Amino acid sequence: MNADTCTCGKCRCEHRFRPIAVFDSGVGGLSVLRAIRQQLPAELVLYFADQGHVPYGPRSLKEVRAFSETITRFLLAQGAKLVVVACNTASAAALHYLRQAFPDVPFVGMEPAVKPAAEHTQTGVVAVLATPATFQGALYASVVERFANGVTLLQHTCPGLVAQIEAGNLDAPATRAILEAALLPMLAKGIDTVVLGCTHYPFVIPLIQQIVGPNVRVIDPAPAVARQVGRLLQAAGMRNPGPGSATLRFFTSGKADRLASLLPRLLGEGGPVRQVQWTRDSGRLSLEVI
Repeated sequence: MNADTCTCGKCRCEHRFRPIAVFDSGVGGLSVLRAIRQQLPAELVLYFADQGHVPYGPRSLKEVRAFSETITRFLLAQGAKLVVVACNTASAAALHYLRQAFPDVPFVGMEPAVKPAAEHTQTGVVAVLATPATFQGALYASVVERFANGVTLLQHTCPGLVAQIEAGNLDAPATRAILEAALLPMLAKGIDTVVLGCTHYPFVIPLIQQIVGPNVRVIDPAPAVARQVGRLLQAAGMRNPGPGSATLRFFTSGKADRLASLLPRLLGEGGPVRQVQWTRDSGRLSLEVI
């Protein structure tokens, strides 16, 4: 009898009914949560938005690592069975560290989808949109070294784009201006693929597609991340068999009403939102629900 069929209560069966945890600097990780909900509708999910510190992109890797460790401890205390680091910046800064610090916890992180872009480009010129910290991280450098041989990568940090998305300005003139400043020069150089290296950016795919046209492929990494979550849960015997749609719970270090107001538009559903606050005791960061 394996963990998928066991009802004895002595194996990992009870883990199936614990929640997945997803965290990001803000609402960007909702693009990953959306894909998880589509592929794993029976899973309970905790979502943590560190909107008190958004954006992570301009911050130091050390600072983002400290935030990520504290958030992980908070989510594990809420019963999380798997943690999705649904933030490219946090993945670049902290994913390796988190796996070492919490060796018994399955983690799924983000990496820019350079590999599929390099495999399918016809022009050999690919755009990568990401935050400064993602571009500076060893994870991105490793992906480029392994998969981008013979491909020209044009990079842009899209300053201000995360703030526009956090404000819900998905198709505002200012949002278009940021994207046009990044993409139009790249189009002139022959890009045929756009890699989204920030989880906020899938929410402006319709606007990106308007700018680049139908012949340029835009890669959203969220579905692949959701599939990896499913594989890890299945392999560990921790996947919730369902049936039905499970509940969502949200936490934010910003304003709860602000996050709640964006959920229907960005996620298509909502749930209870609790506000948490950052504290520091004897130099150590911690989080507590207000």
